[in-house]
Amino acid sequence: MLFDCDGVLVDSEPVVNGVLRAMLAELGWVLTPEESMRRFVGRVLEDELPAIMAQTGATLDVSWIDEFRARRDVALQASGVEPIPGAIEALDAVVAAYPGAVACASGADRPKIEMQLSMLGILDRFGGHVLSGQEQARSKPAPDVYLAAAAELGVDPRRCAVVEDTIAGTTAGVAAGATVFAYAPDGADVDGLRAAGASATFASMRALPALLGI
Repeated sequence: MLFDCDGVLVDSEPVVNGVLRAMLAELGWVLTPEESMRRFVGRVLEDELPAIMAQTGATLDVSWIDEFRARRDVALQASGVEPIPGAIEALDAVVAAYPGAVACASGADRPKIEMQLSMLGILDRFGGHVLSGQEQARSKPAPDVYLAAAAELGVDPRRCAVVEDTIAGTTAGVAAGATVFAYAPDGADVDGLRAAGASATFASMRALPALLGI
């Protein structure tokens, strides 16, 4: 059982995207929250640097990414990140049903993943099976992080269930051969998630255990 992190377990996307929008505005690219979420959520910021430079005319390098991460982490710590409603209860049900066979596989950098899971008190639920897409050859929407997570658990990825919330992540899970359950609260692009290959969409994390038959 493979969980994404941001937007599935942790309600972090509005905070993180707010920091990104502020930094883009400093470069002269002003986006609404909706535009920015649609454009960047589920994507690795390093991969988006060429588009940002083309849009703003700025010359950016790894130092800009480092500044973003530092400002992002301060904002997350200041906000006291909250879990997605019902996510911890759903995770606990899954861990009880599949002990030792649960991983967190996120496109984010490892320090962010572990910081957020620690802040919610759920890092231990994964038994050390926490993987970052940025430590793979390719991040989402490529399947690498999900293939690596399945391999670490010693499970055929075709027998894995993936819980995602973005089109990029759903694409990654499907490409890995897994069955993807897409969390789609109010306002989510349900049609896009289904088109990306999600086997099921659901609007409340509390519904996940029943969908999994546990």
